Amino acid sequence: MAEEEHLVIMDETAIRRALTRIAHEIVEKNKGIDDCIIVGIRTRGIYLANRVAERIGEIEGRPVPVRELDITHYRDDRLDAAATRTEVSAALGELEGVPFTTKDKIIILFDDVLYTGRTIRAAMDALMDCGRPRSIQLAVLVDRGHRELPIRPDFIGKNVPTSKQEQIQVALTEIDTLDQVTLINQRG
Repeated sequence: MAEEEHLVIMDETAIRRALTRIAHEIVEKNKGIDDCIIVGIRTRGIYLANRVAERIGEIEGRPVPVRELDITHYRDDRLDAAATRTEVSAALGELEGVPFTTKDKIIILFDDVLYTGRTIRAAMDALMDCGRPRSIQLAVLVDRGHRELPIRPDFIGKNVPTSKQEQIQVALTEIDTLDQVTLINQRG
């Protein structure tokens, strides 16, 4: 039987500090938040996106729009991976009854862990189906390496070099009752 070793690599304080730093970096890189939309990938990415948006609101004195993205129909490991623009627009929500568009917007895509890059590729496909954004920037809480696609984050909470036998587990209070990032090492 395989034995697991758990190592906490980010606690609540470290996560809060990383998200605050990312918020400042986003504002600095974009010279404010004009035309910016933060899009969080379901499940944990949306909670991180909301937290960063809250911090940006405190920095800039006005809110930045946040949308949740469900990439289920865009994953390349699903047989039924085919979404219509309507499904994606609905997944991203509507603004005052108008379908969501990414046209000419700066999209800050947020996810919890960046690993192979396939989730991000699927998210970019979904975003492109909603219009051509001015740019897509990637923010992640943890970058663990092992990319299979040429994708690199613009904003990183923490770089954690891992082996393929290790896992990164992100827990957030919104769904897991605590804030913590754990490195799980499979042994045996």
